[in-house]
Amino acid sequence: MSYVTTLEQTRFVFPDLRTLLAKATPLRSGDVLAGVAADGPVERLAAQMALADLPLAAFVGADVPGVEGDEVSELIAARHDPAAFAPVASLTVGEFREWLLAPEADAAAIGALKWGLTPEMVAAVSKICRMQDLVSIAAKVRVLSAFRSTIGLPGRLATRNQPNHPTDDTRGIAASALDGLLMGTGDAVIGVNPATDSVEDYIRIVTLLDDLRLALEIPTQSCCLGHVTTAMAAMDKGAPVDLVFQSVAGSQKANDEFGVTLAMLAEAQEAALALGRGTVGTNAMYFETGQGSALSAEAHYGVDQQTMEARAYAVAREFDPLLVNTVVGFIGPEYLFNGKQILRAGLEDHFCGKLLGLPMGVDVCYTNHVEADQDDMDTLMITLCAAGVNFVITVPGSDDVMLNYQSLSFHDAVFARETLGLKPAPEFEDWLKRIGLTDAEGRLQDAPPALAGNAAVTGLLELSA
Repeated sequence: MSYVTTLEQTRFVFPDLRTLLAKATPLRSGDVLAGVAADGPVERLAAQMALADLPLAAFVGADVPGVEGDEVSELIAARHDPAAFAPVASLTVGEFREWLLAPEADAAAIGALKWGLTPEMVAAVSKICRMQDLVSIAAKVRVLSAFRSTIGLPGRLATRNQPNHPTDDTRGIAASALDGLLMGTGDAVIGVNPATDSVEDYIRIVTLLDDLRLALEIPTQSCCLGHVTTAMAAMDKGAPVDLVFQSVAGSQKANDEFGVTLAMLAEAQEAALALGRGTVGTNAMYFETGQGSALSAEAHYGVDQQTMEARAYAVAREFDPLLVNTVVGFIGPEYLFNGKQILRAGLEDHFCGKLLGLPMGVDVCYTNHVEADQDDMDTLMITLCAAGVNFVITVPGSDDVMLNYQSLSFHDAVFARETLGLKPAPEFEDWLKRIGLTDAEGRLQDAPPALAGNAAVTGLLELSA
């Protein structure tokens, strides 16, 4: 089926839904690289007009990538709930945008759509939203998740404390984690990206993080972001695994490149839940995504990178995660060229994830060869806070020395909380006050003697690599 619109006496024809979605996407370098972007702003506007007039029902049963046997497409089709879709089934994409912006579309009304919406539907409506629409709508949606801390409550901003080290040095990881804790970060997770993916190193890292948690009685969760198969092998050996991590994408071929299947994720989730390590909740999975991952794996099938990103959220949604975040600027300028494109992509990803019922966070980040700087990241961070982002990622001094990219610093999280009046997760907030790291109003204080002189912490720092 083709889609036609006329603009400035020019007739534009889009031969299929895949082309229409791609041509309607705001400009980004990845779609230009893939050869699917609009030829210019006039064709883009024409595609957006045609998309706005398209019934949402046109997406039901539509296989946008058109790949036989793709398990992500099969999952999307199997999980679509006609009853949940019914309240908006008669609307066009443009009318759906207006519905989402209306006061009647509150958190409960939008949340009830979770299983009635497909990734392609939410990607479509995001393409015709202004930036302020993406913020306004996402801010209405609250997706709560919990393990040892509760993430996503109104008026709160959680943080991942990311103490990466280029050689996975035990003392280096411990020192960086403590640095972040002293700045009040880590209520979403203390999570390490390992430099290697051996089972032995994985067990050493999760044991270190768990020892730190137990020594300081921190109400949070830890994670070593190794491959899901490494996590399963570590659990088989009795390792103290809180969250199981995996990068996921929007097509089976792209997930094959990550070495993961839906069945594998289901097995890992079952193993993590069987450990019963959560105290206030049982959300035990952690997923990362990012626009351009399917394209970089040549697994996008002509679909624009933002729609493929939304399809990755269907994979994450299946496993009831504690955390999901897009690593929005990590892949590089081939996919998101500059700060403006990163800003738009980060807000789109957060918006789409929230509409699909995910506890969305964002790694506000960029690589050193992209046309962006920390001012762009400040803008994205503040805008995401206005949009109600569940959590952000923080690293020492904004510079990840292992992954070699720029993210937010521990200090940035302090700024966001104190300036915008946001609090940590409630359990973590109580802990910060209890040990004296924050005062009664939640403002950071100097490190209390109970923390600085803790014998268990001193022992951790004295460990050799």
